[in-house]
This record gives sequence, structure tokens and C-alpha cells, in this order.
Amino acid sequence: MVVQSGNDATVALAEGVGGDVGRFVARMNEQAKVLGLKSTTYKNPEGLTEAGHTTTARDLATLAMRLMADFPEYMSFYAVKRYRYPGTPASNDSNRNLLLFRDPSVDGLKTGHTQAAGFCLIATARRDFPNLGVGAQAGPRRLLAIVLGAASENARANEAQKLLNWGYTAFEAIKLFDANQAVVSPKVWKGSASVVKLGRAQPIVVAVPSGSGSKLKTEVVRRDPLVAPFQRGQTIGTLRITVEGQTQPIEISLGALEAVDEAGVLGRTWDALRLWIK
Repeated sequence: MVVQSGNDATVALAEGVGGDVGRFVARMNEQAKVLGLKSTTYKNPEGLTEAGHTTTARDLATLAMRLMADFPEYMSFYAVKRYRYPGTPASNDSNRNLLLFRDPSVDGLKTGHTQAAGFCLIATARRDFPNLGVGAQAGPRRLLAIVLGAASENARANEAQKLLNWGYTAFEAIKLFDANQAVVSPKVWKGSASVVKLGRAQPIVVAVPSGSGSKLKTEVVRRDPLVAPFQRGQTIGTLRITVEGQTQPIEISLGALEAVDEAGVLGRTWDALRLWIK
């Protein structure tokens, strides 16, 4: 399914996991909502043209990023250039992602083609950038390029390559906070702790136009007051990042780095009184 885009394999997996294709498609749509794919509706598991079966480049990007983040142990499958099994036609043993054969930094991800959608490609690449400057994220940077509606296999590969090359030269990655580093520690009411640390389990890294790293402005947006309890990882606020020259801010959700339980009866009563006075 991954290397040769076998629709029969996709249907077989859907039947094996869901019991039948219809139930599996229902689960696909449920998961799409969980992942925040706001413009995606699935009608079948293999992606062939069907009325109402739709998605967007943004949703595909979200899905690809979650795939890479949630299942890194399977990512090597998407870089397999050739795969054969007994009975494989000689003309169908190669990965249709031509960039795997052209660019050593490309390691995925998936191709697609129908008459209605044209030739499509989600391409991922990972390149080393050891000297990005102060405040930047040194080391490997991964970029994702999505091309939809191309006229041919070669055209989709060429356009994806252009996007990847442009992305690596026109943008730089800036690491603002380390993994599990508190971005802010606001006051908590009625809690077993006086503050709650907000951050992310992963480093907070943003891609900005090259040379604009020193022009970033950050702001934490959250509700107030914060009343316990809070579970670890619970989303509590948003880190809003403004880049000079860009009208649309970058927004990254912030969660509780540690759980905060409710205070005892006396503590809750005291804080309730203080909040009333406030």
C-alpha cells in the first residue's frame, strides 16, 4: 500500500481493522475530527474519486505531521524505493515518489493520482543545518511540501522539489523554548500549587522568513482566573508569535507541564473569598 499504492491492499486492511469498509470509513471520519481536519470528509479508504470525498493541502499537512510525530517507527517504510512480493508485475515494484531517487534528503511521504485530482504528492525532506546562528535550531530540519493537481508524475516531483528548496533557503527555524520548558507560570486559584507551568512536551520551534528571527514578538493568551484542577498536558493557553511584516500571527497551544490538584476545603474556601473580593 505504501510503496506501490495498492488499492486492493488498502481495502483488505480496512476490512481487517473495521470489519467492513463502511465501518472503517466511519472510523476514518471520526479520527479526522479528532485530528482537526476541518475540510476533510472520507467516503472510501483508498482515495478514489467519489462524491463528497474531499480534503485540502492544509489538512494533508496536518495528517502528515501527526503521522510522523505519532508513528516515527514506521516512517522508514515511506522511503523504500522498491518492493517486490511473489507475483509483483515488473512495472509495479518502484515507489512512485520520484524524489526518493533524485534527492537524498527526501524520505517520504506519499503519492496519489486520480483523473479528477491529478497527480499529487506529499514530500518530506530532512537536511542538516549546523550553523543557523544564535537562537536558531541547529541540526536537522524537516520540511513538508504538498503538490495537488499536477499534470504528470514528473511535474509533481519537480514542483515539490522547488518548494522544498525554496523553503530551506527562504525560511529559518528559530527555537524559542526547549521541551518541557515553562513559557509562563501564571497564578492558580483553589489549587494544591500556587502556579501552573505552561509549555509543551516538544521544543517550540517556528519557521520565519530568513533574517527576521530578531524581530519576533511573543504573547501568551489565556483565560483568567485559572481555577484548579488541571491535568498534565491539558491545554490552558496559547503562545501567539508575531513576525514583523506578516499580518497573520503564529499560534501554538500551551499545556500544563505538571498536574495541579484541587486544594483542600480550607484552601478552596479562602481562594473563593479572595476571588470574590477581587
